[in-house]
Amino acid sequence: MQPPNRARVRRIRDRLRLVYGRPFAPPHEQGLNELILTVLSQSTNDRNRDVAYLALRRDFEDWAAVRDAPNAAVELSIRPGGISKVKSARIQDILRAIDIDTFDDDLAAMSVDAGRDLLVSLPGVGRKTAACVLLFAYGKRDIPVDTHVSRVGTRLGLFREKAPFEELHDAMLEFTPRGQEIEFHVNLLRHGRRTCHSRAPKCGECALLRLCPTGYNLRQAD
Repeated sequence: MQPPNRARVRRIRDRLRLVYGRPFAPPHEQGLNELILTVLSQSTNDRNRDVAYLALRRDFEDWAAVRDAPNAAVELSIRPGGISKVKSARIQDILRAIDIDTFDDDLAAMSVDAGRDLLVSLPGVGRKTAACVLLFAYGKRDIPVDTHVSRVGTRLGLFREKAPFEELHDAMLEFTPRGQEIEFHVNLLRHGRRTCHSRAPKCGECALLRLCPTGYNLRQAD
């Protein structure tokens, strides 16, 4: 599959802007916080993720205390976030695999490729989680592709049908205008949550309908 035409990508971006604005999130340079938050976000919604994260910070003095605590205590703390047995073990495994005191500074000093390699070498950390940390914590050029972004992008013809997530991340980096990584990721995600649903997309209400081959075919079949 050839990369999508850049003019078409810009038209999609501009229409998303009209609906969702231009999201902006300055880098906060707290990579470890972002990493734990992203682990907690897996298979749950933002509210439950945030409740679990705040409980973890409330119940333990610092990340070293989380690392050294009995697993049952960590699991209980993050239970509102769902699948807490898996996530509590994953978080503690990550904390045992790194130098907590230097992690943020070390990651900040690395190139995108080196930072990504470090992150995906950690227990349970994949390409999407690594991209979240690099982009939101440090403003580095990487872009998370979650199920919403994958679905919307595939329907729009930006991604190859049934492409693996590694390919989706590479493709996203290829066609996203430099400096607009957060905007494009967040607006595609918002569109997937609000309009381009998995089972019943609201094609009749979609601002991207004229640019979407999937939506056009669905409307023709009605």
